[in-house]
Amino acid sequence: MASRDGDRAVALSRQLARAHEELRRQIREIRTGLGHRRPGDDVLLTHCLAFCNALTSHHEGEDYGMFSQLLRERPDLAATVANLVEDHGLIASILSRVRELADGAAEPRGSTPEAIGRELDGLAAIMESHFRYEERTITEALDGRTPDTDWPDMVFGFGMR
Repeated sequence: MASRDGDRAVALSRQLARAHEELRRQIREIRTGLGHRRPGDDVLLTHCLAFCNALTSHHEGEDYGMFSQLLRERPDLAATVANLVEDHGLIASILSRVRELADGAAEPRGSTPEAIGRELDGLAAIMESHFRYEERTITEALDGRTPDTDWPDMVFGFGMR
């Protein structure tokens, strides 16, 4: 867990962990809800699209906000950040497939809950691995006295676009 010295860089490591926990909660909720879906119910599509948008916004905020700021102060993290950005690309392609499946679920011969569930299970596994790696490496960097210079207020990009 982040130290408690109050600087904004340390606060960002806590915010990162909280954002990840919220995304974990959302995918669990969607996955659980698949078994309770009724024909013609667009709740699945709504939840999937909201989740896909939230995860995409989170990763874009990291790529264009936190990571670029962090690399200014810690260029030694370039390889770590490159790995994380690569993961973001992989996750984005899976999110695209989830969107397609969720959208197709509303059609008479569309996607089945099982197909969507398999894709969500794969996404959840990759997300978990990615989040753990990111929390371990980036939190360590943020907690390790990374200078707090000009970090943007909305570093994660939630609500921005």
